[in-house]
Amino acid sequence: MIQSGNPEIFAIESHISAAYASLGMRALGYFALHVGGKSYGVREHNASLLACSVDEVERRAANRGKHTAFFSQHASAGDLADAVYGAVYGSSSIEYPTFGRKKSELSEVIRSSRLIWAPDGDQAFDDGSFVLHFDRGAEVRLIGFRVGENARHEPNSLSDVRLSNGEFYRLLKQWRSDFETAWREAPKVNPSGYEPEG
Repeated sequence: MIQSGNPEIFAIESHISAAYASLGMRALGYFALHVGGKSYGVREHNASLLACSVDEVERRAANRGKHTAFFSQHASAGDLADAVYGAVYGSSSIEYPTFGRKKSELSEVIRSSRLIWAPDGDQAFDDGSFVLHFDRGAEVRLIGFRVGENARHEPNSLSDVRLSNGEFYRLLKQWRSDFETAWREAPKVNPSGYEPEG
């Protein structure tokens, strides 16, 4: 297991079950995020290929300070969860918070600032998890949640953590470095027979 951070506040956890030479695949395993003592992501040894998760950590580190939104300052975690989910994925028949803006305006801010960390493009977050990332000057705010059957966040899945910008980005770099070391040292296998189930 590769872990950086404190799961009670914020941590990245991953596991390599099979390493591949291809950077487009990287490895089979799992990638999970811990926010405020709650875990987001499928923590099974064959949950996902890890290339998307690795690339997303790299993008977040490279775009330090740019994950910003006018609506992140004072809104509650629940309203932010529902507003972001509603603007990008939500049903047109459900009224989500919009903070006085059009849904299309919110959607553009969310996409251009890459506010949605998870899901990150692969099967790592097929458990319905979402993690939002907001840069707010010297502070980073992370909100984790799962979406329920009513197409809104499940209240018992919600977490909201603030930590220093410096600590957050240090942990991203630490995990990336630790993952790279583990991947380089792992014997590379032929990907046939190691595909994720499902």
